[in-house]
Amino acid sequence: IEGQSQLRRHTRPDSSAPHFQEHLSLFLLCPLHLHLRLREEEEEVAMSPLADLLSLDLSGCTGKIIAEYIWVGGTGMDVRSKARTLPGPVDDPSKLPKWNFDGSSTGQATGDDSEVILCPQAIFKDPFRRGNNILVICDCYAPNGEPIPSNKRYNAARIFGHPDVKAEEPWYGIEQEYTLLQKDTNWPIGWPLGGYPGPQGPYYCAAGAEKSYGRDIVDAHYKACLYAGINIGGINAEVMPGQVVSGAEIPSPFPIKIVHGLISV
Repeated sequence: IEGQSQLRRHTRPDSSAPHFQEHLSLFLLCPLHLHLRLREEEEEVAMSPLADLLSLDLSGCTGKIIAEYIWVGGTGMDVRSKARTLPGPVDDPSKLPKWNFDGSSTGQATGDDSEVILCPQAIFKDPFRRGNNILVICDCYAPNGEPIPSNKRYNAARIFGHPDVKAEEPWYGIEQEYTLLQKDTNWPIGWPLGGYPGPQGPYYCAAGAEKSYGRDIVDAHYKACLYAGINIGGINAEVMPGQVVSGAEIPSPFPIKIVHGLISV
């Protein structure tokens, strides 16, 4: 009403004119339109912070970085991790602080003596947080410095690092061969639910939506490995639908392909 009276005071046209009624309606609807637009923008803002924060680049506001410490859990097949803030970029694992965790919660210690020490062994760029943030691969030791039973790396490093072994320049060809599982059904991707695929033949190194399954996930994994600095040699679909093989080579004298794994999607 106030807007209508102001408009009439300034224009004073014939209120019966169709064009005047049209303009008056638009004028009176403007505040409502603006209000609705503001509400829409508020809803968009309210829905977007999580996505914005996940992709937030910290380099413009702090020199600190996030280091994700990663280790093999008590079953030997589970992966555990936790993150800590560091004052700045680090490119050598020997410069990283050791850390600890409650081993009684991971099946790696008893409740009466649960502390386990994390010793950083390798650093990779973090393809998830990006920037200067890093992934830190660790192995695990008791407080007295002895490797705990689930630390298989300790003996492997002793063997690989022995002068006699180095002199032989051995090559290890262990592939990472994994199967993509559907999260809700725990059934391989590309398989009929509760059933089985056709005989092998069409799926190995296949192309096409009816033969090659999960290619977007496989490609994302491939690129993430390259971004992180892993010398992944290549990937291909295997003989079973939803099965993929990849190989990562470590510089001579230890060109090693990664061990078997299982990924759930």
